[in-house]
Amino acid sequence: MLKADTLAGTFIFEPPQPPPLGSILYQEHLKLTDKSRLAEFAGYLMPLWYSSISAEHSAVRQHTGLFDCTHMGIFEVSGSEAAEFLHIVTTNQVASLSAGAARYSYILDAAGNVLDDIIIYRRSEDNFMVVVNAANEPKIKAYLAALLTGRVILDTDNPNRQLECKPNIRDMRDTATAPDCRVDIALQGPTSPNILYTLAENDDLKQKIETLKPFHFIEADLDGINCIISRTGYTGARIGFELFVHPDNAAELWRRLLKHGEKSGAVPCGLGARDSLRIEAGLPLYGHELAGPFNISPFEAGYAWAVKLDKDFFIGKSAMQQAANSCDMNVARIELPGAKGIRPVRQNDGVVDTDGICVGWVLSSAKAGERQIAIVYADKNQSQEEKEVGIYYLARSESQKSKGKKQNVDREEKLEADITGRVVSRFEKF
Repeated sequence: MLKADTLAGTFIFEPPQPPPLGSILYQEHLKLTDKSRLAEFAGYLMPLWYSSISAEHSAVRQHTGLFDCTHMGIFEVSGSEAAEFLHIVTTNQVASLSAGAARYSYILDAAGNVLDDIIIYRRSEDNFMVVVNAANEPKIKAYLAALLTGRVILDTDNPNRQLECKPNIRDMRDTATAPDCRVDIALQGPTSPNILYTLAENDDLKQKIETLKPFHFIEADLDGINCIISRTGYTGARIGFELFVHPDNAAELWRRLLKHGEKSGAVPCGLGARDSLRIEAGLPLYGHELAGPFNISPFEAGYAWAVKLDKDFFIGKSAMQQAANSCDMNVARIELPGAKGIRPVRQNDGVVDTDGICVGWVLSSAKAGERQIAIVYADKNQSQEEKEVGIYYLARSESQKSKGKKQNVDREEKLEADITGRVVSRFEKF
């Protein structure tokens, strides 16, 4: 439900809460894992794991993992005013994006709140594909509709500013809207090109796949199935692809990728490995390392390059200029011991400096081999690379509370660290 714009440009949206549905690949998942390993995520029943999170994590780093991303939202923005519309509605540059290239960006409301992080794919001069997070799809759909009908503020500094460009916007997962519909299947890891080569119908296509650069894509048939083949992903893999295919062909493509990928060590992967891989790589998850309880901005998240303050105007620019000049916290990645028997760190645990002062909080964490990786939100001065930091474990049981463990901690609170580690580079590629 879209509410009135009462908070000076803040977009307020209450999403519907229907019962979870199986994804387009639901029946394929049931062939590969027990139903008990499926869980609700963004309104869908999705596999948490097939074999184990660690095995699937390792498969992506050493071989290849196949991910069901058909729940992701995909919109087509088309027409002569499409580029101008996206230029105003998103933070990154759109005009300089060439056909066959993709670009990471953000959609903000006028108050500067991050509504979602997105990838824009330019298919032609007047045709774009915009991929949004599954959990945010209803919100973004409502926001774009509100923009087209003039029901939201564009500019808090100029409330009378009007949106003149009105492109066509279509849900590309809806097969009732047009013949050209798409859903996403991700193939990630060092042997992923070999799998695509086996499905390529000629040497010319193999050459195009081999030379495809990151954040670029081609449109071609893989074993007779039309695909948008993109060098993008969410695992930190140096080599990986997302395959955008018609929903009616998604299950068949999934089966063929697994069959032809068997010799290359490809395995299906669930949400657990997706999360551990993106944490290891330092990639943000909306609601954790971006927006969320701390209202983390792109500047704090490490993505200032995706917010072009030199643009004449984009929705939320005024707030982003303030954020760029005022933030004293940022997102950092910490490496900690993770051998057997060491208690894992968890979201909201305190980040402690060498003087025992709380300087931030854990946002996400995961085990990766014999180490733990935590992504934290911490004081800029205490989150520089190679800095030694500690983690204070919050109470996780009544007995721990009775022994004096805190349930939450505040910044600048005096604490005793339970485990120590060091700040490492913000991002990592594998």
